[in-house]
Amino acid sequence: MLDAEQGYTTEDGRKIGGVVMEMKNITLRFGGVVAIKDISFDIREGEIRAIIGPNGAGKSSMLNVISGFYNPQEGEVWYQGQLRPPMKPYQVARQGIARTFQNIALFEGMTVLDNVMTGRIRQMKTGLFAQAIWKGAAEQEEVENREFVEKIIDFLEIQSIRKTPVGRLPYGLKKRVELARALAAEPSILLLDEPMAGMNVEEKEDMSRFVLDVNDEFGTTIVLIEHDMGVVMDLSDRVVVMDYGQKIGDGSPDDVRNNQAVIDAYLGVSHD
Repeated sequence: MLDAEQGYTTEDGRKIGGVVMEMKNITLRFGGVVAIKDISFDIREGEIRAIIGPNGAGKSSMLNVISGFYNPQEGEVWYQGQLRPPMKPYQVARQGIARTFQNIALFEGMTVLDNVMTGRIRQMKTGLFAQAIWKGAAEQEEVENREFVEKIIDFLEIQSIRKTPVGRLPYGLKKRVELARALAAEPSILLLDEPMAGMNVEEKEDMSRFVLDVNDEFGTTIVLIEHDMGVVMDLSDRVVVMDYGQKIGDGSPDDVRNNQAVIDAYLGVSHD
């Protein structure tokens, strides 16, 4: 049963909290093109919230609004009970929102360990000079950050490649490294933009397991864009469906699966 303040309980007994983010009447335009038109939905603490739709539906644009990359022309973003003013992505990251990208955005010449360490930048408090001489507080901070990163590497089972340059890794492992870097920021909300795109069946199974583990063990709220409907239905607590920039469905996986507008959208052609 959904409750506006207290959240709800999933079929498997997990407790989902109250609203942590709310998108109210979001409209985003690029010149004369309307990418998102008057969409509202909320995200609740501890849930896995999926955003789905055909190609060109506006899903990534919505994720970019959440992450601060785009500021909508109309509508409001509410976060932790407060209206969020227009922000830059780094300001949104400081609020505890991290993301992965549809196209992998890693430093190919750096090792896995060093790539994941870049996710700790938000936690670094000492100044540039202190870090340069690497003494006292800066040294202690570095040690603590490395210890945390090693735990993430162990959690995602990538210990054997921690010293390997990312450019040498296969696609599926690169996706896992990008997830590790996002987790290194200790986000309260994690945005995943097609985390399983281009993966084979085994890689998808592994990534699905890690997504569930992140949500379960860290309590991280996850917003997920994914085209594989089997993955979406297995992982998600609630699903919002977009088509041509509009919302055509919102509810549990079963609600969405039986929504005629959603069925019609997925039987149609892509909107590239």
